[in-house]
Amino acid sequence: MASTFPDLPIFRAIASHDPKSTAIIHSRSERRFTYGELLKDVEGAKVTLYNQLKSASAEGESRGGQRVAFLVENGYDYVVTLLSILACDSIAVPLSSGFPASELRYILENSEAVTLLSSGKFQEKAEEVLKEGLEHLPRKPVLNVVEKRLTGNGEDEVQLVPLPLTKGGMMLYTSGTTSRPKGVLLPEKVLTAQAESLHKAWQYTSRDHLLHVLPLHHIHGTVNALLTPLFAGSTIEFMFPFNVDAVWERLAAPFMPDKNKKPITFLTVVPTIYNRFLSSFDKLAVPLQEAVKKALLPENLRLNISGSAALPTPTKKSWTELSGGNVLLERYGMTEVGMALSCGLDFRDRVDGSVGWPLPSVQVRLVDSETNEVVPLGHEVDENGKETEGEIQLRGPTVFEEYWRNEKATSEEFVASDDGGGKWFKTGDIATRKIVDGAGQSGQGWAKGPMYFIRGRKSTDIIKSGGEKVSALEIERELLSLPQISEAAVVGVASEQWGQKVAAVVVLDPAHAQTGKGGKTWGVMDMRRALKDKLANYKIPQELKAVEELPKNAMGKINKKSLVKEIFGDQA
Repeated sequence: MASTFPDLPIFRAIASHDPKSTAIIHSRSERRFTYGELLKDVEGAKVTLYNQLKSASAEGESRGGQRVAFLVENGYDYVVTLLSILACDSIAVPLSSGFPASELRYILENSEAVTLLSSGKFQEKAEEVLKEGLEHLPRKPVLNVVEKRLTGNGEDEVQLVPLPLTKGGMMLYTSGTTSRPKGVLLPEKVLTAQAESLHKAWQYTSRDHLLHVLPLHHIHGTVNALLTPLFAGSTIEFMFPFNVDAVWERLAAPFMPDKNKKPITFLTVVPTIYNRFLSSFDKLAVPLQEAVKKALLPENLRLNISGSAALPTPTKKSWTELSGGNVLLERYGMTEVGMALSCGLDFRDRVDGSVGWPLPSVQVRLVDSETNEVVPLGHEVDENGKETEGEIQLRGPTVFEEYWRNEKATSEEFVASDDGGGKWFKTGDIATRKIVDGAGQSGQGWAKGPMYFIRGRKSTDIIKSGGEKVSALEIERELLSLPQISEAAVVGVASEQWGQKVAAVVVLDPAHAQTGKGGKTWGVMDMRRALKDKLANYKIPQELKAVEELPKNAMGKINKKSLVKEIFGDQA
């Protein structure tokens, strides 16, 4: 009997791949699963889930569009669970095991999930989440434990059946830095558009072997590193949670004497992980170092991507030196839109500080946040020779549909167009554009014209001091180029004289912490002296606070509003 799936692009793509080719590998156990086994297991999980939804639903209630929350560790079971939810035309709501029970409870309540799927590993946590609260829901989610699959379940013929109306997709929750987390509804057609855009731009193939070390409740780990390689027939090797020594050993393995593993061709992580790579490399044994250097060469690691946070220039430069000339590709995206901007595959198109050009099918414009006027192409510099800043606004098939049952928030983040082309999504991020000599000359048709440079979040990274607009990201890049500083966050704090003054919260590098004037601990005046030839005086921080560590979320982002309150108190 054939396995039956809805005729959706993701299942058409998977069914078109060689069923004997490897889809998923568990790096530590070396268990591997083929594309044929994946489809057979998804079919089994789909039937089970369909019956669970049927029993959990009111009589006559449609299964299409029902929210299915799931708490499953990264790996084959996660992939099977996600695809089975899409196969049931339901909305997948991935949860993070690192979240406290109260936060998971909020997501279940907000999404009105019908069921909570859990792996055996997280069953106890799932039971804790369901034990109390949730009284506002029409019915309490039913807990169902998913099967642990140690081997694939064979292969089967595939039959694709058209759906009259598609209601399935995914719901990811925002980080909630300014309010309670919002459910971002990404219908199946939006997920497909995001994956197809990346597939074209980054040229994923069935020859790619991607090492997956990211959390799977964020867009980066889900679309960039899971759905898109599945569309392309790539191999995805899971190694989570991230361990720097284990990753070094895995990257090196194909170039060690036993050579029992295939080279990693595709790596996409956040800047903090690249920093951990760089800081740990010298501690590796010499033979491992040599193997790692071979693994990172451009002919082996064809694509190394950095995203989800700004990439410091020293990190990018050091990685290029370590990898024998491999240049990190920077891109820009967010939960609501997937990836929107990216540098090109040609090394000349990976310009320092730039996030490149609009990806295929993405429309971008800059809107002056003071005048609310669109910044036309060709007007990247004003009459005074100053770069024109504007908020990035986006539209196209890759943009989300709505904040789940939050009409007010949805309407506030979209603005009507005057060309009949659909509404624009206001990202809240400020950028400039400029033509860069030597860039945009490759054969990639989308990577042309002026490149975009992120200045920062409109709400936290654009500091208004003494009538000047200051980019926190620009200052952070310069701070991180100093040997004394290993991490930095630049913020604006209240000032009667300036409106806001620029302040820096940093983590000092222990090896250089005592290099201040007279051998003292490096301080604010040392910083100002170090930056005087790098930045205009009004951009140099007036205050400096050194801390043991900067608090970050799973994707390496810092909640600056909380940081200001914590460090500067009544100056927030």
